[in-house]
Amino acid sequence: MTDSDTLFDSVTLNGRELDGRVGLAPMTRVSATDDGRATDEMARYYTKFADGGFSFLITEGTYTDDAYSQGYLNQPGLVTDEQVEAWRGVVDAVHDADAPIFAQLMHAGAQAQGNPHVDDGETIAPSDVQPDGEMAEAYGGSGEYYVPNRATKEQLEDAREGFVEAAKNARKAGFEGVEIHAANGYLLNEFLAADANRRDDEYGGDPEARARYPASVVEAVAEELPEEFVVGVRVSQTKVSDAEYQWAEGADAAEAFFGAFSDAGADYLHVTDPDITAPAFDDGGPTLAEHAVEYGDAPVVANGGLTDPDDARETVESGADLVTLATGALANPDWPRRVRSGGELDEFDPQAFLVPSASISDHEVPSEASADD
Repeated sequence: MTDSDTLFDSVTLNGRELDGRVGLAPMTRVSATDDGRATDEMARYYTKFADGGFSFLITEGTYTDDAYSQGYLNQPGLVTDEQVEAWRGVVDAVHDADAPIFAQLMHAGAQAQGNPHVDDGETIAPSDVQPDGEMAEAYGGSGEYYVPNRATKEQLEDAREGFVEAAKNARKAGFEGVEIHAANGYLLNEFLAADANRRDDEYGGDPEARARYPASVVEAVAEELPEEFVVGVRVSQTKVSDAEYQWAEGADAAEAFFGAFSDAGADYLHVTDPDITAPAFDDGGPTLAEHAVEYGDAPVVANGGLTDPDDARETVESGADLVTLATGALANPDWPRRVRSGGELDEFDPQAFLVPSASISDHEVPSEASADD
């Protein structure tokens, strides 16, 4: 493939020039220390994607407070000074490979599987609705999810402040930006979902009301960080606990949600579906990325089933500004370089990466000698 490939066009994101449209998607890997510090192995893991040609990286979900936000044991945080310092080592290594890196900020909500900061099984969510399905053994959980407590206004204010403080800590660690996690069934995504959000206050009801709290988190973070610091938001319909879920109001919900996040100051909308090239709703209409392009007012990052370069190109041609890869990147950490040179791609083998645990495997981490080359 030649340099004229649209996937490798330079793109400007909030004043920052990226040398291509293909980034690394956030992926939960549960490889931090017990107290939530990033490790040297994580630094080498992330750096290999920068070395492989990804134009920007987004970290795994990082917890935001020492109360209810943590979702998994050995999940990294951005709460303590020690966690900030540990992340600085990751960021510096990625910067040495000439790539920007954003920290994904996550509150697990009702989908928490392991949180040492609270009593066993205690979680909060918009409403006391138990998530469907069972916890994932690959991420350290087992059995049914716990029934969450309905979050009080004070708890929601604390959670919002946790996102703000974690974003400030991300800046201290050297990140170029943060991504607010409002996807995959975690706390902010639960507010968007009519089946999980049964509140009768200003945060529940029609799509505009359900978007109010998540949008307030984005707005609070954007207002407290410098203008050049990127504040994006990740949005999905589907959940970890329900891979088939669709917004009840269809395109009307998409219009309300993407409009609210844009108005809140999001610098990009990162939309994800299992197959982002498929219609978002059962009517056979536009994809979720195309809805974001239509109803949002921020650059659109598309994710989901884009390992095939032709699918990635088609998604860009349909209006997305950027794309991200997850399992395709695990199988091909040099995906951009391979595609650019016309090389063949490897298929993703979940047994090699996510079994029996989703923690980073030895074969995924370059040796220190090769990382220094």
